[in-house]
Amino acid sequence: MAAPSFPRRLADLAEADPDALAITCAGASLTRGELVAAANRFARELADLGVAEGDLVTIALPNSVDFLVAVVAAWTLGATPQPVSSRLPERELAAIVELANPPVIVGAEPGAFPGRACLPVGHRPAADLDDGPMPDRTAPSWKAPTSGGSTGRPKLIVAGDPATYVEGFASFLGFTDGGALVMPGPMYHNGPFIWTCQALLRGSSVALLERFDAEATLAAVEAHHANVVYLVPTMMKRIWRLPEDVRDGYDLSSLVTVWHLAEPCPDWLKQVWIDWLGPERIFELYAGTEGQTSTIITGTDWLEHRGSVGRPAPGTMQITDADGNELPAGEHGEVWLRSARDTPTYRYVGAEARTREGGWESLGDRGWLDEDGYLHLGDRAGDMILTGGANVYPAEVEAAIAEHPAVRSCVVFGLPDDDKGNVVHAVVEADEAELDVEELLAFLRERLVAYKLPRTVEVVHEALRDDAGKVRRGELRSARIAALSAASPGA
Repeated sequence: MAAPSFPRRLADLAEADPDALAITCAGASLTRGELVAAANRFARELADLGVAEGDLVTIALPNSVDFLVAVVAAWTLGATPQPVSSRLPERELAAIVELANPPVIVGAEPGAFPGRACLPVGHRPAADLDDGPMPDRTAPSWKAPTSGGSTGRPKLIVAGDPATYVEGFASFLGFTDGGALVMPGPMYHNGPFIWTCQALLRGSSVALLERFDAEATLAAVEAHHANVVYLVPTMMKRIWRLPEDVRDGYDLSSLVTVWHLAEPCPDWLKQVWIDWLGPERIFELYAGTEGQTSTIITGTDWLEHRGSVGRPAPGTMQITDADGNELPAGEHGEVWLRSARDTPTYRYVGAEARTREGGWESLGDRGWLDEDGYLHLGDRAGDMILTGGANVYPAEVEAAIAEHPAVRSCVVFGLPDDDKGNVVHAVVEADEAELDVEELLAFLRERLVAYKLPRTVEVVHEALRDDAGKVRRGELRSARIAALSAASPGA
């Protein structure tokens, strides 16, 4: 029997138990039956606006019930949801729209993109539109999230899998029929999107938070008797730093699986969560949005391989030196990934993969394999900054800074931060008399989403780049870290 399409699977769940809760967010909720009906109604409106099978539909909505309705509506037409942050500056959104070429942007003000239908936040289809079943269609790609890209230009990462339901995947993530997921992450990120969609498809309800709040996350676990929660280490830190009586005041006994991913987890943080909730509940995943391969490690395994992110499947990972020679266990090098399947796991729009012979691809990570084949990650081979679980590419921030008329040159890199892991730091070559830092930040807010904005700006007079335009970014970063350490010797 062929695997059902996502819309067919959701319709089957609704027919089996139409009154079961599907999603709740900010006081709004939809049952399974209401979700399918709302998606059918919206799908008919999208079809009238020109959305057809195989199209991408850009969804720029905040975390909300409406976001999931829009996603399911796109699938219902055989189209691919293409989620982006609702807070993107117009220029950044325009660059993504140029790549995606969607007939409709959901979450954009009318007229923002001439020639394309724009539906604002809060839009509802006409009440008299039919909400009954539609022809069964399957989107050729089930998602198309974005990434900033090392060139400073956005790229789309279009999934290689169609929108057909495979129960084994959803069950592997810990979802059960009648279970519940608490999702405090932003839906435009790949991880939250995957976990939320797979939970709904498996028959779990989703308690979606508008935005992360440490105590509200624990309260949602208790209120919904959630068996799965999705976190990134920044969230874990903030939850752990709640007063002990607050943290321990919530009933978390329903939790079976605590997932964390998207950024490195400090050993001390991993240990305190293992001590708090038990190693059997803690699961960490390492993978790229591209999905070539992944590793997963439980808290129990981690205690035997401290610092590891898990063991890859045979033949799907290599560590090499700068010349591409495979390195033995224990030696650091570049991490190369390869899919074990015959069909592509993704395709880029707006970028090219870093590849080498044999089907190997690199995401820019560095690391090493221990004697048992467990991966330990080091610093990124490239310059990407991981801040609070989000990827920031310096080239993109530098390009925006360089537009300011008082800026001669600039270099952007990450500096260690106890809360977010790293924060964005900008070294700007300019005359202090001509550059007001607050005015520069206001200038950047028109060009960059909030998490990409520099947390700190340093104005210097010396040239940052040589005549060839090269910069010794590592040296600049190391000097700032040394200065921070000298200023805080006890840190």
